[in-house]
Amino acid sequence: MCQGLKLAVGIPPLRSSMWRFWRNFGRKTLCSLLVALMITALVVASYALSGRRSDLIQFLSTSFSRDFPFTSNQSETERTKDSTPVGKGCTLNMTYTPPPVGISFPDRGEVHLTSRRIPTTSDLEQYEPHLFSVIPHQFLHSCRSPCWYQTYEGNASNDPYRTNAYSLYAKRLHNIFEDMRQRFWSRLAVRGGRYYRLRCLPHFYIIGQPKCGTTDLYDRLRLDPHVHFSVIKEPHWWTRKRFGIVRLKEPFRKPFPLEDYLDLFDMAAQKIQDFHKEDLLLDSGRVDPILTGEASASTLWDNSAWSFFYDSVTNTEPPVLIQDFIHAFQPDAKFIVMLRDPVERLYSDYLYFAIANKSAEDFNDKVNESLQMFESCLQASSLRSCAYNTTFSNALPVRLQIGLYVVYLWDWLSVFDLDQFLILRLEDHAANITQSMGLVYRFLNLGPLSGEQEASVIHKQASNSRRPEDCNLGPMLPQTRQLLTHFYRPYNRKLAEVLADRAYMWET
Repeated sequence: MCQGLKLAVGIPPLRSSMWRFWRNFGRKTLCSLLVALMITALVVASYALSGRRSDLIQFLSTSFSRDFPFTSNQSETERTKDSTPVGKGCTLNMTYTPPPVGISFPDRGEVHLTSRRIPTTSDLEQYEPHLFSVIPHQFLHSCRSPCWYQTYEGNASNDPYRTNAYSLYAKRLHNIFEDMRQRFWSRLAVRGGRYYRLRCLPHFYIIGQPKCGTTDLYDRLRLDPHVHFSVIKEPHWWTRKRFGIVRLKEPFRKPFPLEDYLDLFDMAAQKIQDFHKEDLLLDSGRVDPILTGEASASTLWDNSAWSFFYDSVTNTEPPVLIQDFIHAFQPDAKFIVMLRDPVERLYSDYLYFAIANKSAEDFNDKVNESLQMFESCLQASSLRSCAYNTTFSNALPVRLQIGLYVVYLWDWLSVFDLDQFLILRLEDHAANITQSMGLVYRFLNLGPLSGEQEASVIHKQASNSRRPEDCNLGPMLPQTRQLLTHFYRPYNRKLAEVLADRAYMWET
């Protein structure tokens, strides 16, 4: 097996932060509503000053009929498949358009990114003591992936997955969990009459963005025999499930414990153990080639739960972010980010998640309303506050904030080094799959692509084209494109500056 038996033993404490949330829910909900009312007042004033009374009436009648609190931040797992246009299907519109004429919004010039206070380990442990009681400080040296042994106290009559929340809420996983259940006891290591279970976290994360080709990358990578993802593509555990956010239009449910997330990597752990079965001496020093991964496209940007679990009620910016916890346990983790022109991303997002009455005209109306709201927010709050404000983001008719790539990446770079990220453009990935996957293989130290791997990974048919019915809707209106190009330009410019690559300005 992996070198030695490093154990994480003990009964984990109850998650006090979760109980604090339910005890303080009324107070925090009231605070969130007051913030929403303040933003609404600014939007009302904005509409009134512009004389757009009909739009104001429409805003008032629709914005607060949305489900509270998580109605708009949907992801691929809330729908069957990502509709990102890669390869075949609708073609990517790469034309550049000049600034908007007619309706316009303020030109904010250069985007200024500010530093944030980085929470200490003791701060994080106070928020999430259970995580620190389960995940060890060091992982097994003979495993490439972050793995450790954990004492297993169950017996043969126990079902180790009986209460796994992922299995209970996702019927499509029942067969997978049944297969893992049948093999469970054969995976356990035995020493001194005690059983030990190999637990693993992801070695790398595909963290974003939605509608940027993450599914295509995931489908190609999992063809490699040395790459093993979680049994579900997007667990959304770090961003949602651990807080009890199961379906975004429903109230909070019981939080998914860390153990349920770790269960998703049991098949990967089996592969690691299979490699080490020939090591009669556990300290032989052989390192397995298995890389564990997961691909939740919400990880880069979604910190929606902060105001309900980590809020001091006086702050307008999150005191702690998802990446702070990941860094505390995996300071050497690797991250892959796929981006695309945020203008195109937003339209694809709209076509995928809108249920009825989709049209270029409806998209234009929703974009105008969202831009008005965002500008009003910036008049009262900081950029980071507007990007992470849960109540405000959920009131936006379209998910405008997800395209603020540099805002989120900047905060990730406050705890991780840039060389721990591989950032790809969907446009480049679609144009040259061989080059794109070569970059991925080198980044993950998987070695060069062999001829057989190239045949399976590179020449695989592209995953997920836009649905035919959405293709029939045609492109967005020219005036919509102009507005969005104008809005995103300073953020793209700052992203290009941070990455030292003008391609991220999406000007051609």
